[in-house]
Amino acid sequence: MILRSLRALWAYTALWYGLALLGLGSLTWSLVAAPLRLLLPDRIGRALGRRVVARGFRFYLGALEMVGACRFDLAALDALRAAGPLILAPNHPTLLDAVMLLSRLPQAACVLKAPLANGMVFGAGARLAGYIRNDWPVGMVRLSVEELRRGGQLLLFPEGTRTTRSPVNAFRGAIALIARQAGVPVQTVFIEADSSFLGKGWPLTRRPRLPLNYRVRLGRRFDPPRDLRAFVRELEQYYAAELAQPLGPSLQFPAGVESRPA
Repeated sequence: MILRSLRALWAYTALWYGLALLGLGSLTWSLVAAPLRLLLPDRIGRALGRRVVARGFRFYLGALEMVGACRFDLAALDALRAAGPLILAPNHPTLLDAVMLLSRLPQAACVLKAPLANGMVFGAGARLAGYIRNDWPVGMVRLSVEELRRGGQLLLFPEGTRTTRSPVNAFRGAIALIARQAGVPVQTVFIEADSSFLGKGWPLTRRPRLPLNYRVRLGRRFDPPRDLRAFVRELEQYYAAELAQPLGPSLQFPAGVESRPA
């Protein structure tokens, strides 16, 4: 009974430590990023902002591993660093999804919700990095196309929000429109987890089983579409088929194996 209580206390402490660390780190960087955005040219500010975000998220994920809260297998993302302009299209099971991808892809711009872009914790850092808010569809498409034409990469969740139905929500059409206008392919990315923690509907007071295991794998790369509706339909069907498959034992990391990004 005492051992079970100690394990529960450790689990809660590790998880709340992680969330607090993310919030505090992001707020601290935003306080620095706000004046830098006024002082630096856009190109230099974007590059600096994205690199700091990547390093900060990488440190954060390493801290979660260090306390035994999570294990991450993100090595597949390294192949995308020199892949040129791409739309990176992951599924969206948890709040950690963008953190995982941006930790390995410092050149990527992220399409994010307006409340995050406006908020005190993430806002100034996101604006310095040139991340794109999603509350103005015309502007979002235009800025995304400009980013891709500059040679960058774009992180865009086709579902638009975290998954609420298994295996994926209905996909939105913006990804097809951006891919066609920019003339760049869509790289499918699959995020797999052995827990629904930090997903839609999971209360923070509910303790998951630790460590949480996360793996990212790459799927098919789709050419820019001609028929937007057919493309979105095909993309959604592809994700549904891939994510409906059992995770299998490969998601369980062997004891003693270092899964933290190198």
